Amino acid sequence: MIRFEQVSVQFEGTAHPTLSGVDLTVPEGELVLLVGPSGVGKSTLLGAVSGLVPHFTGGTLRGRVTVDGRDTRTHKPRELADLVGTVGQDPLSHFVTDIVEDELAYGMESLGLAPDVMRRRVEETLDLLGLAGLRDRPIATLSGGQQQRVAIGSVLTPHPKVLVLDEPTSALDPAAAEEVLAVLQRLVHDLGTTVLMAEHRLERVVQYADQVVLLPSPGAAPVAGAPADIMAVSPVHPPVVALGRLADWTPLPLSVRDARRRATGLRERLASAEPPSAVPSATPAAPAPLPTAPVRRGLFGLRRTPEPEPAPGPVGEAIVRAEGLGVRRGRVEALRRVTLSVTPGETVALMGRNGAGKSTLLAALVGTVEPTAGTVHVGGRAPHRTPPRDMVRRVGLVPQEPRDLLYADTVASECAAADTDAGAAAGSCRALVSELLPDVPDDTHPRDLSEGQRLALALAIVLTARPPLLLLDEPTRGLDYAAKARLIRVLRGLAAEGHAIVLATHDVELAAELAHRVVILADGEIVADGPTRQVVVSSPAFAPQTAKILAPQEWLTVPQVRAALEAGA
Repeated sequence: MIRFEQVSVQFEGTAHPTLSGVDLTVPEGELVLLVGPSGVGKSTLLGAVSGLVPHFTGGTLRGRVTVDGRDTRTHKPRELADLVGTVGQDPLSHFVTDIVEDELAYGMESLGLAPDVMRRRVEETLDLLGLAGLRDRPIATLSGGQQQRVAIGSVLTPHPKVLVLDEPTSALDPAAAEEVLAVLQRLVHDLGTTVLMAEHRLERVVQYADQVVLLPSPGAAPVAGAPADIMAVSPVHPPVVALGRLADWTPLPLSVRDARRRATGLRERLASAEPPSAVPSATPAAPAPLPTAPVRRGLFGLRRTPEPEPAPGPVGEAIVRAEGLGVRRGRVEALRRVTLSVTPGETVALMGRNGAGKSTLLAALVGTVEPTAGTVHVGGRAPHRTPPRDMVRRVGLVPQEPRDLLYADTVASECAAADTDAGAAAGSCRALVSELLPDVPDDTHPRDLSEGQRLALALAIVLTARPPLLLLDEPTRGLDYAAKARLIRVLRGLAAEGHAIVLATHDVELAAELAHRVVILADGEIVADGPTRQVVVSSPAFAPQTAKILAPQEWLTVPQVRAALEAGA
């Protein structure tokens, strides 16, 4: 169905090809998973299938890519629209209309399908993706995960033979991700659709793949094979594979079910050991000081120099206090009766299904939405009543869309501006970027970075100001496992210095590694709030893979298991 013949792609201004020597066949009716570290060219390879590379992105494509016999060099994306459906990492850039139902119908209208066919397919897709209750909603009012499902639905309705998906579950909660993957399985097995997918959250998808294609490094030729064979050598792999490698299981398990069947001996070895807490207790030496220089422009568009103010309070005194907090957005009650406190040095993970109110709660903490009930205070001040120039010195927010914070033409310029705005020593931001993103050149334009790399750059910019409270909205979206490990290291260091961290995430593995507490939201209300291990182990949806495999023992991560075995368990 898809054939790559010695394909290379090089973009203007780059010294080396992004892709090189790609010789690959994707058979009809298979789900093929594309894996590799951030920035190795996965999105470029996907774009070559849909014709976006090079017709839209520019650059030089050598070799030949054919889809069902059509050469993408001579067929532009619109000439492949009936054959290839594409969903990129950013669903907002995908939408053409304003209403969910209209968006699902738009692609079919462009192809001139009959109205009765369009109506039937829209209804089928609404049911398949659990969108029936959102059919009349403006797309702009949906959560990021809901928008992702609409984007996927809009390319399903024309019934393409090939689906090209870039991080399709990255913004979805675990239950919604399972629903989408079940739909893809049905399309592959029942309808013979060919699915080519890039995804960093391998714990969700690798067990469904018929074939895995590994891009080991930028410009390196891909390696294709059976999922278990590729996972045995891949530098990026899910916790179930890491646990299988640690326990020397052969063949490697790819699902929790397979791993549980082999874990009896490992559970016996661990029976005498006590699982530690998910992360060390939050006992910082001192609260994080407020910066005394201007902070990064972008979030509120400021470049002013506020007067110094005292730190928010001693260790143990909550930096965040919300009492009976409610927020209404139009007809939607986004938050109801939320009571929450966060102390310096504490890391809190906000979890829950898409649309539960996680991003709204972060917006209330930074002051971009006003409460309609109750109170919220950050550092003793009501965020929505505090001048933005004061608020940004207390709170740093990294939004889901990192480009909202990126304005300069190069990584070096972004870092220099961040150092100046934060009053930090020259090179401070660049050092953070190097820690989070090794080997990214200074002259790289932010738009040429992958979604995960842009997120890491935006995070480094916000961290340069070292705000006492750091808010992160889906911070691992687009990050591979190595990048996630580097992020965890940085955030743990900040918490140890007294910074409070609140992150909204669907990444259960991140919560298990990093959070002291987990707060679960549902329909705008807090339904669980407690220590990480206590909350996630008892939740089928939010338990990490290691906990599911080794239950009833309460191990959360592979590093915990490794440490116990090295200690003699």
